[in-house]
Amino acid sequence: MREIGHSVGLLCEIAGVSRSGYYKWLKRANEPERDFDDYMLVKAVFDKGKAKYGWRTIKMRLEAQGIVMNHKKIIRIKKKYHLITRIRRRNPYKMILKKNESHRTFKNILNREFRQHKPYRSFCTDITYLPFHSKMIYLSAVKDIASREIVAWHLSNNLSLDIALKTIVQMKTNMKIPSVKNALMHSDQGIHYTNPDYIGKLREMKMVQSMSRKGNCIDNAPMESFFGHFKDDIDYKDCKTFEEVKLATEKYMEYYNNERQQWKIKKMTPVEYRNHLLLGRP
Repeated sequence: MREIGHSVGLLCEIAGVSRSGYYKWLKRANEPERDFDDYMLVKAVFDKGKAKYGWRTIKMRLEAQGIVMNHKKIIRIKKKYHLITRIRRRNPYKMILKKNESHRTFKNILNREFRQHKPYRSFCTDITYLPFHSKMIYLSAVKDIASREIVAWHLSNNLSLDIALKTIVQMKTNMKIPSVKNALMHSDQGIHYTNPDYIGKLREMKMVQSMSRKGNCIDNAPMESFFGHFKDDIDYKDCKTFEEVKLATEKYMEYYNNERQQWKIKKMTPVEYRNHLLLGRP
């Protein structure tokens, strides 16, 4: 070993480099081979997610396969092999609709209290759009703030009041919801939610209405978050008809509620977390 040590030192001296510099180079030279197996595991998950998964999702997906990998290693591998996550673009579409004198707004009762622990007691709702063959398709959805489960949704090719009314009516027929009496329904101040007919329907269902402050989309962050993921994940570009888009949306809702793990709810799916909360667990 001593002879080898002298040889390394002599070669370093001839080459004009330090011994420490040589060993650092040697370590870096071996890193690609050392990381390759882990890289292939990370890349398989990353590619399956169409380059949209960050380190949290990759870590959860690996753990679901029984593979435990430190998040720092995942970040390092992504950076080293240029696995760049696609960041979703901000929603450029903003509807400008005027309310008449019969429309009214409500106090922001929710007040960004998004950490709820009782399923079926606090909901939020909103409407988004999907560009489709030079037209727009609109999606209305209701989300349980505690479990993050989508409990009702309706797809429409127009923005009439029916899109909001038909969505909340679904909650009355959802057998999983024991009761919506005195439950909170939070929305923005859009024309659908300030409409007297919508207000009357919620009153008929004995729900309590809450609204975001004007121009504060963060007040309804749970819905903004869901719609962002929905647009990132759903694959409807090959759909040729409205019904095909509706079927793709239905499949996505099943996936989101029953298969899509979320980092902030103990790496569970919304349905798993809902059941977890119903058992009274923190």
